[in-house]
Amino acid sequence: MAENNAQNKAKLISETRRRFEAEYVTEKSEKYDPRDVERLQQDDNWVESYLHWRHNVVDETLKMLDESFQWRKEFSVNDLSESSIPRWLLELGGIYLHGYDKEGNKLFWIRVKYHIKDQKTIMDKKKLIAFWLERYAKRENGKPITVMFDMSETGLNSIDMDFVRFIINCFKVYYPKYLSKIVIFDMPWIMNAAFKIVKSWLGPEAVSLLKFTSKNEIQEYVSMEYLPPHMGGTDPFKYSYPPLVDDDFQTPLCENGPIASEDETSSKEDIEGDGKETLETISNEEQPALSEKSNPTESVSKKDENEKVDSKTKTCKKPLSVFKGPLLHISPAEELYFGSIESGEKKTLIVLTNVTKNIVAFKVRTTAPEKYRVKPSNSSCDPGASIDIIVSPHGGLTVSAQDRFLIMAAEMEQSSGTGPAELSQFWKEVPRNKVMEHRLRCHTVESSKPNSLMLKDSISTMSDKTSEDLYLQLNRLLESNRKLEDQLQRSIWFQQLLLALTMVLLAFVVSFFYSLYN
Repeated sequence: MAENNAQNKAKLISETRRRFEAEYVTEKSEKYDPRDVERLQQDDNWVESYLHWRHNVVDETLKMLDESFQWRKEFSVNDLSESSIPRWLLELGGIYLHGYDKEGNKLFWIRVKYHIKDQKTIMDKKKLIAFWLERYAKRENGKPITVMFDMSETGLNSIDMDFVRFIINCFKVYYPKYLSKIVIFDMPWIMNAAFKIVKSWLGPEAVSLLKFTSKNEIQEYVSMEYLPPHMGGTDPFKYSYPPLVDDDFQTPLCENGPIASEDETSSKEDIEGDGKETLETISNEEQPALSEKSNPTESVSKKDENEKVDSKTKTCKKPLSVFKGPLLHISPAEELYFGSIESGEKKTLIVLTNVTKNIVAFKVRTTAPEKYRVKPSNSSCDPGASIDIIVSPHGGLTVSAQDRFLIMAAEMEQSSGTGPAELSQFWKEVPRNKVMEHRLRCHTVESSKPNSLMLKDSISTMSDKTSEDLYLQLNRLLESNRKLEDQLQRSIWFQQLLLALTMVLLAFVVSFFYSLYN
């Protein structure tokens, strides 16, 4: 079944490309950016996102591509940068990315009170929306986003239906499949009529994605740690520019404690001076290694270091899911599984496999560097080799589903050195378009038994086959537990509903007899 689905998807993608080239590009080539046309021929995920949004109907997908590509050229989306946006608009803080919802989706904040309807500035504001969405799309490649419409302190002069319609069209046509939901906070009653119009723009399928909330309901979708105080949250974040606001992935702790890093601020300034994005704030993770090299007799070779890591992962179950990137195969593909709080937070494993003919430099970063120890966090992988990376919570801190890990990788010249100094310089000079990035979510397994993806002392003496069987059994058990929990939840809900109906019926009967005899 899965193989048939993959074949059907491949056929639809191929047909879409062929027909778009023949029926649209030939006649309208001047209306499209050649870079978009080229990407359409190379990026399967991009084509699939349009097909998915049009229920795999190729004719409708072609119309959508045509509209989207014309818009992308009109707005010069591929060339949008900070310099394309007026500085005052970036400093205002009305539109930015920050934090995650409870499902792990990125939050796209639109602070409506900062928007004043003005025909002179509307185009710049639309470009700012496009700038953030394009920036996110290039990094995440299809992962959903949650729009946070913060309407607190909003007045009549902020009501701009043209701007709202543009935002909706971004997700309906220009960035299909990216919208997780739209959370509308504290909407004034005077805008009820306006949002009836908005619902008609969204269409019946997307209306369910609108979530109207107040301070009492907002935490159903976003936890307190990513909500500002005026929403009842504890997030101390305050918008400022520069630099661009985003979740900077930072270097976590090394295995033996904090890493003596370079000055993050100076690194950021250097990179901005080179025209690179602020995500590239580089920390020098290798200072402890440099101090070891001061004594030649105590130097440890890379091979010895890898052997030490291997010895620590002998009892670690290798994850089975694999993300197949152009430089590295990364396992697990999407989520890092950690143990429950009751059993103590366990270590988990990331396996990197170099699938190129060159040395690949890699480094691991996280949105919560104070929580985790990672070994190794910055190193290189030889052609065809695999490296195990151990990730463990630090100091008893709790793993959160909102935490993210970023694996960055880039090919190195065969003649390049792979020592700490060479790697540090390499990451400062490598072009951004040469860097492969892959993100991993964190997941806590609520079970007192250790998960097969963690370090397990109890299976250290088992054969690989026995371990594999145990892994499959545990997965089946976890799946069964989830189904039982769902059934129990539905049963409790049904019992509560039945009890409520019984109470209503009883009240009706008592009222009836009371009126009958009086």
